Amino acid sequence: MNYHPRPAGEGLRTRVFQIIFESDTLPAKAFDIALIAAILASVLVIMLESVAPFREDHATLFYWIEWGFTVGFTIELAVRLYCLERPWMYLKSFYGIIDLMAILPTWLALLLPGAQSLVVVRLLRTLRIFRVLRMMEFVGEGRLLLGALQRSGHQIFLFLFTVFLLVTIFASIIYLIEPAEAGFTSIPTSIYWAIVTLTTVGYGDIVPVTPLGQAISVMVMLIGYSIIAVPTGVFSAEVIRSIRADRYSDEACPGCGHDRHEKRARYCLRCGTWLDEDTPDPNLEEQARDDEEGPQGKEK
Repeated sequence: MNYHPRPAGEGLRTRVFQIIFESDTLPAKAFDIALIAAILASVLVIMLESVAPFREDHATLFYWIEWGFTVGFTIELAVRLYCLERPWMYLKSFYGIIDLMAILPTWLALLLPGAQSLVVVRLLRTLRIFRVLRMMEFVGEGRLLLGALQRSGHQIFLFLFTVFLLVTIFASIIYLIEPAEAGFTSIPTSIYWAIVTLTTVGYGDIVPVTPLGQAISVMVMLIGYSIIAVPTGVFSAEVIRSIRADRYSDEACPGCGHDRHEKRARYCLRCGTWLDEDTPDPNLEEQARDDEEGPQGKEK
């Protein structure tokens, strides 16, 4: 949901809003950087608490540090809502939901022990760094990649379906050839082996022992190497097509018909014709004025 926060009123709320929601001033940047540092520190505490030796030696310390972060983030969210014109709309927005989820696990742990492990969702709050460091243009690049992935979805699905058929066929064959003592006790287990072999991961926990089974393994591995490039090529082609569509215009030149111009281009790359047919060529207008003035106008 797209939501553009606005301050609730003049005075203190506006000043607080400028510090919390904007990043143009030094106090605002300092607040955002301090907030991101606190988020990373809180996630680090949760990670260290999951390690048994640290948890046994510093359980009480971790407990109070986590509650300190939770209370701090709760106050920060309350201040955000205080300075907004429509606080409930903010809670329904993407960042509002993330901010709420960042504090709920610890409070829920009072009723549901173990819920505090979900605090790692706070890491999503570091997405604010895109705004702090003026990196919002990368969001546009991410949308370009996502759009290319969506447009190539049918081809990738067809490819994955074909791979699934190959995996099932090879798994059924290897199940008939190999003895159960080698680990091929069922077709689903054989499918696991076929996927591991086709992707060239090769865990080695299940391996064929017969010469025919080993020959099939070699075939599956070679097929795996050959098909890995298929989805990569499809996706790369869509990315290139998206970049061209984003950068180049499909409109043909009225003079020579050339149709590959950058969207910012004003004149044809080949013949130099003015491309925007809705507006006159400013150079022609200037030349016409010079012709009307004549030699005497130029001398003046």
